[in-house]
Amino acid sequence: MNQIHPLAVVDPEAKLGDNNVIGPFCVIDKNVELGDNNKLLNNVTLHFGARIGNGNEFFPGASISTKPQDLKFQGEETLCVIGDNNSIRENVTISRGTASRGKTVVGNNNLLMENMHIAHDCIIGNGCIIGNSTKIAGEVEVDDFAIISACCLFHQFIRVGSYIMFQGGSRTSQDIPPFIIAGKEPIRYAGVNLVGLRRRGFSNETIDAIHDAYRIIYAQPIMKDGVAEARAKYPDVKEVEYICSFIESSKRGVIR
Repeated sequence: MNQIHPLAVVDPEAKLGDNNVIGPFCVIDKNVELGDNNKLLNNVTLHFGARIGNGNEFFPGASISTKPQDLKFQGEETLCVIGDNNSIRENVTISRGTASRGKTVVGNNNLLMENMHIAHDCIIGNGCIIGNSTKIAGEVEVDDFAIISACCLFHQFIRVGSYIMFQGGSRTSQDIPPFIIAGKEPIRYAGVNLVGLRRRGFSNETIDAIHDAYRIIYAQPIMKDGVAEARAKYPDVKEVEYICSFIESSKRGVIR
């Protein structure tokens, strides 16, 4: 049974699961689907097109599935898909998709901190932490277990690899490859994310291979030559293959 505060507004066309708590002054629009065991504190808005999983907690002022801030948007029916067990803090805004991809996606077990923004058609993986006031532009992809600090800016269309640590107050218009620390000004490679990888249970042998792969790649003036050398040296290390394929598939180039 859902607990809906009498001061909340729930459109009769919205589809609600079970055991949700909906606080005062929350608004749930039509064409919204809410799973089970979610908690909406006061003043949360779920706009048209929101698809919410299970076990999420939304803090005051969160605004989910907002109209895209894209002048090309013509009112098409698109979605904002949120997975399970996310903590979405105060004043977080997440736009729904446009005709480009049709949906914005946030995975499972993410912590989205106060006042951060995810724009239209982004894809956010699982287990990510995104800091206060960080702004992510349209069609950005963030792979699993990325840690992004506060007040960061991400240009549209870039990709962020898994297990990275991104320095607070930084900005990027290029891709951030996996397993690294990205920092300094202007943003650049600042070493392998050793602490983060060890916390996530990566073996010393795997960490050494990742570190050596980046040494090889960044030592070459032409990055694709370094990629070929690293792949040849570590053909059976899936983390090195992930690095190589990430760099090869980059459309905006990767930081150095």
